[in-house]
Amino acid sequence: MKLSYSGSPHFRNNKTTKGIMIDVCIALAPAFIASIVYFGVWSLITVLSAVLGALLSELLYKLAVKKEFKQILEEFDYTSLVTGLLVGLNMPPLSIANVYIPFLSSVFAIVVIKMLFGGTGCNIVNPAIAGRVFALMSFTTIMTQGFVYPNVSALAGSSSFVSGATPLTEMLTTGLKAGGQIANTNLTNLDLFLGTGLQGTIGETSKLALVLGGIYLCVKGVINPLYPILYIVSEGLFAVALNGFNFAFFMPSILSGGLFLGAIFMATDYVTTPNSTLGNVIYFVLLGLLTAGLRQACQMEVVSFCIMLMNLIVPLIDKYVVPKPFGYVKPQKKEGK
Repeated sequence: MKLSYSGSPHFRNNKTTKGIMIDVCIALAPAFIASIVYFGVWSLITVLSAVLGALLSELLYKLAVKKEFKQILEEFDYTSLVTGLLVGLNMPPLSIANVYIPFLSSVFAIVVIKMLFGGTGCNIVNPAIAGRVFALMSFTTIMTQGFVYPNVSALAGSSSFVSGATPLTEMLTTGLKAGGQIANTNLTNLDLFLGTGLQGTIGETSKLALVLGGIYLCVKGVINPLYPILYIVSEGLFAVALNGFNFAFFMPSILSGGLFLGAIFMATDYVTTPNSTLGNVIYFVLLGLLTAGLRQACQMEVVSFCIMLMNLIVPLIDKYVVPKPFGYVKPQKKEGK
């Protein structure tokens, strides 16, 4: 009898890791296309650099540990492709002089976070999140001041690369104008949702594109819609509470920054989320509270750091939130005890 084995996640149906990762790639397509429409060719180059770094580093690592090329192709499960796409979409549109950043970030994500821990299903934090944090820590100035406005011609070395605060930073530092608009901008909530005139990382700009991808994943049964909704709503409500229960902060808070990208595509990673339904509810609500709190305290985008921190406490949640086995009957205490 031939036995097959694999790393987590495990399913009691015909879903495979390859199939799930292909679905995630399809779901990311709207955000990828929107990034090219808004930011031009350098968005494409940034993402391709990240994808190349992810695929190449996994290939070279497996060759280095003496695996045959045929075996490597058979084992390819598209997880490194998804990691590369997410790393690239978490970058600002970069000039040719800085295109090495997404490449190195993907190498770090694949080699250090994924392969050294045992490969697919063995990582303790989300590799794409770790790649973004690596970029933020290693190339802080470029990663935080390299934002450009959509529909601006992004030519290498030109003044089109306009440094400036993102709408999230403006909201956290200067608050809202009368009518609920973010101070120092003319952006409406509709602008924040569509991504029109909105500077930021290339994948987080259009919330509409991210929602379309999220709906696809829900229809395909890849993610539970409850979990990203819990994350987004809890972040918005806590942001309202931190700003004197001013509900005008709810929509700008959830529509600014990388909350939708993180909630739909990275916080829902099977490997780094709890095993039980109750554990996931606790996880995503705490994630929302942590994100809103640290955003307010640090006055910057912290979604990646918050997801990584919550990834690390998942084993603790799984330890104390254990579902009862089917048919379990609580033993009755004996009299006199």
